[in-house]
Amino acid sequence: MQVRAMTPANHATTQRQQTLEAPIRCRGIGLHTGARVNVVLHPAAIDTGIRFRRSDTGVMITADWRQIVDGMLCTTLAAEGSSIATIEHLMAAFAGLGIDNCLVELDGPEVPAMDGSAAPFVFLIDGAGIVAQDAPRRAIKILKPVRVAEGGKMASLEPAPEFTVSFAIDFASRAIRRQQINVVPDPDSFRREICRARTFGFFEEVETMRAAGLARGGSLDNAVVISGDRILNAEGLRYSDEFVRHKVLDAMGDLYLAGGPMIGRFHGQRSGHGLNRQLLVRLFADPDAWCYTTLPAAADAAWEEAPRRALA
Repeated sequence: MQVRAMTPANHATTQRQQTLEAPIRCRGIGLHTGARVNVVLHPAAIDTGIRFRRSDTGVMITADWRQIVDGMLCTTLAAEGSSIATIEHLMAAFAGLGIDNCLVELDGPEVPAMDGSAAPFVFLIDGAGIVAQDAPRRAIKILKPVRVAEGGKMASLEPAPEFTVSFAIDFASRAIRRQQINVVPDPDSFRREICRARTFGFFEEVETMRAAGLARGGSLDNAVVISGDRILNAEGLRYSDEFVRHKVLDAMGDLYLAGGPMIGRFHGQRSGHGLNRQLLVRLFADPDAWCYTTLPAAADAAWEEAPRRALA
């Protein structure tokens, strides 16, 4: 497939790329590794995208679906013998706030869990400040339905005039039961409705996960823990349907590994990180299912499509 440049865009009618105004740092414990990690979010130049750099190994890893090596309980990227686990909550914060370019520097193998949601990363980004850059935002526009399914789980993308996420989950525990949600996430609604939703798990599965080398840093401080039909966290839930809202958060983080925002509708039915990755693989395997486009300014309803190009 021939690689061609984007159609020039009028900056007055298109959204501009965004990065951080200044560096900002945090420190925390990895949910699965239990490792204590220092993180610095740096501003980055136009068209950099989101990149991770392991300061302890010197390896740079682009936030790209083709770099995913593990898609079960978290999303892990790897390159040149180094990996970075549990990137999805930070990626969701970038997606939700519209951050296109950022260098994430960390000195360990996993992004800190913080409180198990994207809210601490939203706080960091807001603290650093967000600045517009002199280039249009590029989005992936969905042109036809794409679907993957496995073992009663399903994830799909289909054409829509804006980015929409719907999700449905169904658990036997009465603490969860069936929950479903449909959201059109913009920065305001992401802050209000999605970013505070925490990851969750079942107390009965903790020992099995730790025996497998997972959840070593997990606690009631960074996850909602369910035992039978009870929620063990003393403070309870942040939303009555916090569980399905967190699944939306995870999906937003995973989909941002496409290389930018999407214009289309995502639907998940009991899906997780592994199926989200499969969906991206299926999407980009079909050049007729997507194209690049520039994102219109808020008051502009028309998109300017760009020629399709290979994700090189």
